[in-house]
Amino acid sequence: MSEAVGKRALGTPYLRVDALSKTSGRARYTDDLPMPGMHYAKYVRSTIAHGMVTSVDASQALAMPGVVAVFTCNDVPQIPFATAGHAWSLEPAKRDVADRLLLNRHVRHHGDGVAIVVARDELTAEKAAALVSVTYDELPVITSPEAALAADAPQIHSCGNLLKRTAINAESARATVSQSPFRFRGHFDTPVVQHCHMEGVTCYAWQEADNKISVVSSTQIPHIVRRVIGQALDMPWSHIRVIKPYIGGGFGNKQDVLEEPMAAWLTLKLGGIPVKVELSREECFFASRTRHAFHIDAEMGLTADGTLNGYHLDVLSNTGGYASHGHSIAAAGGNKIPYLYPRCDYGYSAATVYTNYPSAGAMRGYGAPQVTFALECLMDDAAAQLNIDPVDIRLRNAARSGDCNPVNKKTIYSAGLIECLKRGKELFGWDERKAEALATRGDIRRGVGVACFSYSSNTYPVGVEIASARLLMNQDGNINVQVGATEIGQGSDTVFSQMVAETLGVPVSTIQMISTQDTDITPFDLGAFASRQSYVTAPALKEAALSLRQKILDHASLMTHQAAFNMTILDGNVVLEAQPDVVVTTVAEVAMHSFYHQEIGGQLSAESSHKTQTNPPAFGCTFVDVTVDIPMCQVTINRIINMHDSGRILNPQLAEGQVHGGMGMGIGWALFEEMLINEKSGVVHNPNLLDYKMPTMVDLPDLECGFVETYEPQSAYGHKSLGEPPIIAPAAAIRNAVRMATGISVNTIPLTPKRLYREFVNAGLIRG
Repeated sequence: MSEAVGKRALGTPYLRVDALSKTSGRARYTDDLPMPGMHYAKYVRSTIAHGMVTSVDASQALAMPGVVAVFTCNDVPQIPFATAGHAWSLEPAKRDVADRLLLNRHVRHHGDGVAIVVARDELTAEKAAALVSVTYDELPVITSPEAALAADAPQIHSCGNLLKRTAINAESARATVSQSPFRFRGHFDTPVVQHCHMEGVTCYAWQEADNKISVVSSTQIPHIVRRVIGQALDMPWSHIRVIKPYIGGGFGNKQDVLEEPMAAWLTLKLGGIPVKVELSREECFFASRTRHAFHIDAEMGLTADGTLNGYHLDVLSNTGGYASHGHSIAAAGGNKIPYLYPRCDYGYSAATVYTNYPSAGAMRGYGAPQVTFALECLMDDAAAQLNIDPVDIRLRNAARSGDCNPVNKKTIYSAGLIECLKRGKELFGWDERKAEALATRGDIRRGVGVACFSYSSNTYPVGVEIASARLLMNQDGNINVQVGATEIGQGSDTVFSQMVAETLGVPVSTIQMISTQDTDITPFDLGAFASRQSYVTAPALKEAALSLRQKILDHASLMTHQAAFNMTILDGNVVLEAQPDVVVTTVAEVAMHSFYHQEIGGQLSAESSHKTQTNPPAFGCTFVDVTVDIPMCQVTINRIINMHDSGRILNPQLAEGQVHGGMGMGIGWALFEEMLINEKSGVVHNPNLLDYKMPTMVDLPDLECGFVETYEPQSAYGHKSLGEPPIIAPAAAIRNAVRMATGISVNTIPLTPKRLYREFVNAGLIRG
């Protein structure tokens, strides 16, 4: 059976399938779907970061008109559950840490939920929550991982403050480094930041007449949400229905099951009435999830010509009050970077520690930005000491096709990193800009920087990578496509429609994506995370599309008495394969015939579920030119370019949008963003978008990107990951440019004026 060879849908910048609905305001998000009789819940949150609740007085709240109920930490089920959005494992040792309750008597961070108020309107619920009086037995507050690991540190959880520790080839790598002719070391710190998605954390639940619980949620992972609700409430998973409408961004924050179990429990307690749980912007900062702060000690050994003998990273990860994704973030960071410079001895050790910080979880890049920052900064420091051009040292060590990952021993089949560096160097004008930068003197100086990255395309073999797809042909020949993979703003539905159209041989306009996921109807998928969706969903879509295509040709054969193997489908027409200009019939005519012929046919459909067992790495790099105003302690980006090897680019317009979004987040992480957390009290001082400096369009330069199109042979359509890679390299590249401009290696981000002032004073560049 041959595939369609007509007009190619993939590789073309088709308009997003949701563009018109979103720009016109017709797209319906969770908050756009209210229910009659909706009640509203608001948390009573702890005013301390660590301690035990001793009493809760809700009398004033219950006396308010419109208040329906107040539930405390003593009322909820004492069933610990895990919130991380990972695939379930049949092996207990590989499951996420179940350390959450719906409400907590032992509070572990400032703003922990200790009670919840339900009222007939949102304002009443908020006012009533403020009237609930809680007393505590306070415990010492621990905000640093080092303090948490001290022998006399109070236990944040009964299992101890060390969540997990792992190591990969650590001693061998250290030995290699120690025996190298040139050795370099550095300590690096990355901050706690928030996702700042436009749509907040929101959901509501109600109970059906058959005692099923339905939940509408802004989530990246509807099928996982169903499972976690069932576990938290000790209910059969199939008794939970989760509906995901359009979602206004997530970036990993909605890869946790945050408020859905509470909404489900409240509706159970209140007779099935619809109850909404929504976090304010302030609550999103301290009561949802953040990016893990990493403390990293890095060392590397090289030869005089810049050949990397080996390197080792030692990571201390701060997961905050609850595990959430826990140690998997630090572990994933260590598993993603070995592809980058594979022909050397690689070692990695990591520990994840509980503290009284807000809980950290998944965020775009999933540990890779932190570890890549350390590695690429140290690589630049080594290049400077060895008097080697920063691009040249990376070209010498960069991954090539045919190399082998030193950790998992997997072959790299497509590696475009060297071409990314070469083409990026040319586009950027590296040599000219570098010469101009090195010639600057005085208070206003320029610098150029470069940094590389590698990133995998899903979670296999750590996690099960399953995806499912269902294709249904309508009477007019249009195709309905259902997938469990979630559109969260990244454009996946558009790319999926292009995949189906190209494989079937029909116009993209005839593909109708069902964007809303409903776990009672939609085939199973884990959801949007780990840059997995286009790679993992593609085989299921392709299998289903090939199956449906064959059914169309088989029915066309019945209609036309032409052999199915002599026909193909081009642009929605069934044609002779040897004479593609001869139209035998059309897909629309086949559809009508299959539905309405008296004896033969039926609705043509196809379904596939596929488990992916490959995980190829994507590669790329960032080039940046900065100006550093030393007296003002200000960094200005003059030009920045991201280069990417993400295999075949399926939709250039969407790909560019993904890269621009990631670059903006990477610049924010490098220069502006950090949650200011009081180290003594654990209080977040800037939990809003006024005090938290997230870059706007005014703060960002023109964002440029380029693509080196390799073809990944393990991929259904030759593509690799792209959603998360753009955020990884900008911070290191910016830091490296600042080092070139000033001669100072600033190893803590963000590079705010306050931090640069301290560094410049210490270096004698300005007088304190």
